[in-house]
This record gives sequence, C-alpha cells and structure tokens, in this order.
Amino acid sequence: MRGKWLKLIGVFFIIVTLALAGCANSETKPKDDTQDDQNTDPGKEKDQDSTTEDSSSEGPLDPLAEPVTVTIAEDGSASGAGFYIAKERGYFEEYNINVEFVKFGNSDEMLPALAAGKIDVAGGISSASFFNSIAQGIDVRMIADKGHNVMGNSYFTFVLRKDLQDEIKDYKDLKGKRIAVSTKNAVDDYIFERMLEHAGLTRDDVEFTLMSDFGNMMSAIGNNQIAAALQIEPLITQGIEQDLHVKFGDVTDFAPKAQIAMVLGSPEFLNERREVALRFMAGYLKGVRDYNDVFVKDEGEKEEIINIMTEHTALKDPAIWNKVAVTGLNPDGRMFTEDIKKQYNMYKENGAIKGEVDFDKAVDPSLVEDVLDIIGEY
Repeated sequence: MRGKWLKLIGVFFIIVTLALAGCANSETKPKDDTQDDQNTDPGKEKDQDSTTEDSSSEGPLDPLAEPVTVTIAEDGSASGAGFYIAKERGYFEEYNINVEFVKFGNSDEMLPALAAGKIDVAGGISSASFFNSIAQGIDVRMIADKGHNVMGNSYFTFVLRKDLQDEIKDYKDLKGKRIAVSTKNAVDDYIFERMLEHAGLTRDDVEFTLMSDFGNMMSAIGNNQIAAALQIEPLITQGIEQDLHVKFGDVTDFAPKAQIAMVLGSPEFLNERREVALRFMAGYLKGVRDYNDVFVKDEGEKEEIINIMTEHTALKDPAIWNKVAVTGLNPDGRMFTEDIKKQYNMYKENGAIKGEVDFDKAVDPSLVEDVLDIIGEY
C-alpha cells in the first residue's frame, strides 16, 4: 500500500514546489487593508494617488502599435493560472503582447534578474529570504495577488492523521503533538504561528518538526511519525483518498488574509514600459477572472480552463482538478498588503531579517488600480 501512494506522490510532487513558489513603477503608498477578516478578496480601497503615462495608442487600452514581448519567470505553478489562461485564450495577444516563460533554479537567481529588467514579471513567496533581498537593495515590486486561501476551502492547510481524529477535535488538542511545517521564517511558519495563537498555545506546547519535503510529510503521517502537518494540494486530496489523513479545520479559521504569493514586477517594466505593463495586467486579470468563473463560481468554460492548467502545470489529471482546493487568485488583483507587513514584522522579530524594507516602495498597487479604472471590477 505504501509503495502505491508513494508513486502517486511522485506524479504530482513537482506542483507542490510551485504552489508555494511558486517556487513571484511609480512609487505609490500601499492601501490599508481594512476589509473584514471574513472577506477573502484582498483590499477593496483604491489608491487615489496613482498616475499613468499617456498611451501612444488611440484608446486607453488599444493594442500596442508594434508587437512586444513580456518575459515571465514561471515554472509551472498552479498560482500562475492567470498567466497561462491569458496566454492560451489570447488576452495578451489582443494587446499585441507575446509572453515568454523562463525558469530559474531559485529566487537568488531570479530576483536580481527581475530587478535588473532582464525579466519583466515573476512570482514571489512571502519569506524572510525574500524580504532580505529587498532590504539589501534588490529593487523588485509586489504588484498583484498570486496566491491566497479561499475562505473555508484552503489549498494550503493543516491535515491530521486519520486515526487521531477522535482524539484531536480542536486546535488546542494539538498540545504535545508533533506537527510538520515545511519552512521557518516563511509564510508556512507564519500560518503555524497564527494557528498556535488561535489555539491558545505556544511553540513550547507542541513539537515543531521542520520537514521541507511535502511528500515526506505524507510518509511521516503514514508511518505515525507525526500527528499533523501543514500540507498543500494536491497532496491534501491524495492523502484523503488514501485514508492517510483528514483535513483539520481550515487556515481561514485563523488567518483569512494570509498573503501567500505575489506577482512581482521590475521597476523598468512598471515605469519605463508602463503602456506595456498596463495592457499586460489587463490581460492577466482577464485570465484570473476566467479562473474564478470556473473554480469559484462553477460556471464558464471549465473543460477548456482545466485543459490549460493540465498543459502548463505538473498536475496532468483533469479529474484531480475537479477535486482539489484551488489556489485563491483575486479577480481584481488586489493583495492583502497589511498581512504582508505582519509577516515581515514576525520574521524581523525572529531576527531573520537584516535591514529595513520600505513598503511604500516595495508594494505598488498602482498598476492594478489603473487597470481597474479602465476595465472595472469583477
């Protein structure tokens, strides 16, 4: 039995690294994140100070006069859905934009390339390492949502060993138990900390087990080595089907605004190529809206969208796409900016960040807001 599910893990494991990584201009002050904790759509307030350069084309978002290429660092993560759908459904092409996907070995290679304008757009995961890069002078901007949990149906959430579900019924019942988390001083650790606070526990009350490989978490649960894990799709669904674990509550119970990943832009792209950036963001949001129609509203061209996702990600089985909890992507592109700051502050308090991040510069919602002024909200 164990050999069978380990093989299944291998088929889908590569998507895991990308569900998290996903693994992410004018200087405009980020908006306060003031919506209710139960609202899963990041920030609804508009930035009134954002400005846009005049377009050389006839209308505000007419196709560009000449074809241009936008380079995106993306390695097949599910959180890149907006890019894939916009490409395959011709939304970028409508604006005379071609997109080129490139891959990097890690963020240490990708972020300097983005800052230098060698690539235009990327995805970033919230972590101390990411913020350290910015604090040390790597100039990249967080411009749009690229991953959060959908209320009540999180794609990145805790699972509990199935044989313990009668013993552990609430978060506080995790006291004294071994819990696997994939990283320290990154969004995983932040979510773990929020769970402990919600349960009235401290780190001393549980056994934090660092386990960077999500597949190993499956093995550890199967071998009774851990009681619970902060796990990710599609391994959550696979483990349930294999009777290894059950979903344990939902991360949105205690961290409804956790910003997991962000779309990043280079300053050159956002400022010197503003006309291109505006049209790119419009195309991206159209793709994200199609994604939400299918996976959130359960309408639209579901078969086509799933086929696009199977083409561009490592999750190749269309049937699984009908079962998993999908990555939340805001159809208006807005981020939970206040939560990003909370994560940064936690990492800094832990001594994991050297230097300071200027959030008025690093978080730039102006491109999204300028586009929403033109295409409207979802």
